[in-house]
Amino acid sequence: MSGPTLLEARDVSVAFTTRGGSVARALDGVDLAVAQGEVVAIVGESGSGKTTLARALMGLQRPSAGQVLFEGAPLEYSTRGMRGFRGQVQMVLQDAAGSLNPRQTVYESVAEGIRLHRLVAADADRRSEVQLVAAALAEAGLRPPERLFLRYPHELSGGQKQRVLIAGALALRPRLLVADEPVSSLDASIRGEILALLLKLRRDLGVGVVVVTHDLGLAWNIADRIAVMYLGRVVECGSTEEVLESPRHPYTQALLSVVPEIERLAPVVLTGEIPDPTRIPAGCRFHPRCPALADGSAAAAGVGDRCLGEPLPVLSAAGEHRTACHLDAVLSRT
Repeated sequence: MSGPTLLEARDVSVAFTTRGGSVARALDGVDLAVAQGEVVAIVGESGSGKTTLARALMGLQRPSAGQVLFEGAPLEYSTRGMRGFRGQVQMVLQDAAGSLNPRQTVYESVAEGIRLHRLVAADADRRSEVQLVAAALAEAGLRPPERLFLRYPHELSGGQKQRVLIAGALALRPRLLVADEPVSSLDASIRGEILALLLKLRRDLGVGVVVVTHDLGLAWNIADRIAVMYLGRVVECGSTEEVLESPRHPYTQALLSVVPEIERLAPVVLTGEIPDPTRIPAGCRFHPRCPALADGSAAAAGVGDRCLGEPLPVLSAAGEHRTACHLDAVLSRT
């Protein structure tokens, strides 16, 4: 279930100047589109730019170049513009325990956003604040909601804390949630419950979800589409089935090879770390760690020199299966 494009990044770059004066390119040209009611997973290793992209999509990090658009219009970074935007797009953070104020009750945590956005006065049904809080908690799977109103975070389980964060976002009636590693700190049984909840919200309320994760198994279970990131760029994107059943980029293949649920791929151990974003390699930015270059596959296909010296373009935000890979460009033509 998906509708027209709701949120879009167009050639978005984010750069930071280090203390030594070097420029770190955390994002270096990213295209991504998310439709109403769609679940998109952004995956990759730590340092790939996933969280920076999520912050840029939320308007928390202003791009150095490119733009983020909501319903086709560029984000307005004024206080008034951001307030209107965040009534439509809400973020669910990774650390529920650290994100909830230990001095606030569950009721106060959920009601905070309602008061900030003055939803009670604008609500079409003229529901009271108490009714809005109760409805949000119930939608997040905390029933009966009134039993949790006066509880504090330390009285809740990890799964309940994560549901309270989701309820706080749902209270604003958003059309899209951006969830940054929403289940990474939870036990396996609770992880399944939270993922099922996100899918239920999409099914029942039409809420779109952007999930930032390093876990390809999680992406397999929840996402309609996947964008694989490496060193500030999307290197492969497409439907979940296309990317995970027929991965074409050597980086995606390596990530998938160590996922326990996937046994058809021989394990690939990547050497080294993601390069320093102040010193992005020439040519394909993955080439220093690329197994296809190391084993001679790229050279045999006649693209070894291109991998080392020819930069790749930014992937289009179009929905079909695409990669930023010189070797795949040759193989896909044969």
